[in-house]
Amino acid sequence: MITRCDWIGFTDPCYIHYHDTEWGVPVRDDRHLFEMLILEGAQAGLSWLTILKKRENYRTAYDSFDPEKIASYTDKKIQVLLANPGIVRNQRKIEASIRNAKVFLEIQKEFSSFSSWLWGFVNGVPTQGNYKTLNEVPVTTELSATISAALKKRGMSFVGPTIIQAYIQAVGLVNNHITSCFRFKECAGKNLALK
Repeated sequence: MITRCDWIGFTDPCYIHYHDTEWGVPVRDDRHLFEMLILEGAQAGLSWLTILKKRENYRTAYDSFDPEKIASYTDKKIQVLLANPGIVRNQRKIEASIRNAKVFLEIQKEFSSFSSWLWGFVNGVPTQGNYKTLNEVPVTTELSATISAALKKRGMSFVGPTIIQAYIQAVGLVNNHITSCFRFKECAGKNLALK
């Protein structure tokens, strides 16, 4: 029997697929990094499974997470998004995604890519956790607090330390698979990268 991180449960195929193929794998592609940033912000106060099940709806509603398009969304577009039952219809989160897209583009312009800026916090090398149980995995760290503060200083919102901790785990800046999980060694031992 395959041992997985116990946060996923063992029944939902969507969750299992996400854990087994994506979570914790280093992401260097700006579009994917932006998508995950928006989705993690949307998740605040909700379960990650809820967001995963709405992910395809988000991709459609949010123009495949094109930050340039999202940065130019108008009040009319906000109303369209608020009427879309396929996404989380929270005005503050929607407005934050537009503002965050603008900041994302500013970071890209300044650093040539968002990936370069983000991965600079770990010198381009994922940090390896060493946790035996879910209870040991921190919900915030000095790293998540530092990245959160840097994003907030630039004007982003829905990027608190807890959200950013979930984000950096999801996009592989840190490998927080528990040590008994079959993905721990895979994410630690290979030069993996999602496009």
